[in-house]
Amino acid sequence: MLTLYGVYRSRASRPLWLLHETGTPFAHVPVIQAYRLPDAQAADAPVNTASPDFTAVNPQAQIPAMQDGDLILTESLAITLYIARRHGGDLGPRSDGETALMEQWALFAATAIEGPALEMFYPLAAGQPLTPEQQASVDVSAEKLRRPLARLNAHLATHPFVLGERFTAGDIVVAECVRYAQGNTALMAEFPAVDAWLKTCQSRPAFKAMWAGRMAEPA
Repeated sequence: MLTLYGVYRSRASRPLWLLHETGTPFAHVPVIQAYRLPDAQAADAPVNTASPDFTAVNPQAQIPAMQDGDLILTESLAITLYIARRHGGDLGPRSDGETALMEQWALFAATAIEGPALEMFYPLAAGQPLTPEQQASVDVSAEKLRRPLARLNAHLATHPFVLGERFTAGDIVVAECVRYAQGNTALMAEFPAVDAWLKTCQSRPAFKAMWAGRMAEPA
């Protein structure tokens, strides 16, 4: 049976969302980030990224990780796309061309969107008025995002999903990167096709199940 390591409040959200979509049986080991614990080495500490049992799986001490038989993967995009190919059904690629497109959109989101989106996520997620320095940082991140979001918006203006007519794992990995920018409502309003698509993705029961798991964990 496939085993997934990582809590919902991490990039494990990507494969966990897909696993909820597919109904694939899996074992979930909720490894928490060591930096979130007062003492990750304490005798009563939960299994975490510094635990020897986990570093035996991923010596880089990061989540998520996945084990399926003898195969171990330690990058969230690779894990999600592997699950899509092996267990995804219609959520996975149907051809070599779809595989290439899914990989392209996943890498596009990870390289062009995720970094600046995360830069703005943290100050906005605090829910406090931004300092002038924070606002300046958010503005810089928003400017970095306008070009890739414009490209995504143009695509989604004529296609309901990233691969075309059906929702796939490609939407999951792109949506989970774009989500980090979702708190910047003014920025999202500039790209209405992206905003509408993201809300459609997040209305799916599997996303809601993943999100409920995330909300049940300590912040």
